[in-house]
Amino acid sequence: MEEGTYNWIGASGREYIYHIHSLPVNFNLNQPGNYIYAKANYSYEWIPVYIGQGDLGERISENHHQAECIRAKGATHVHVHLNASEANRVSEEKDLLENYTNAYKPNGCNEA
Repeated sequence: MEEGTYNWIGASGREYIYHIHSLPVNFNLNQPGNYIYAKANYSYEWIPVYIGQGDLGERISENHHQAECIRAKGATHVHVHLNASEANRVSEEKDLLENYTNAYKPNGCNEA
């Protein structure tokens, strides 16, 4: 069930529009895209827990290599958008991680 959209801003200043879904949620395989596991803080601002890219059907699941950390850090939603170009996905992931360094451990679950 989709719950609106949110604009994440990269270090470059570029805005990326993501669709918000409550966890748990399942996606079909063969849907390449970018995703952000997130939670809201007390001011109702989204805080990234993990920023990634890949096949949404594989990456948005209990089999995610950081699933335990993502759960432990309190992610309640996943923000996603389809993105067929691997080069664009990797570039977007890097741009967002440069702006949201709190997604890295120990605050988040991304590895530096």
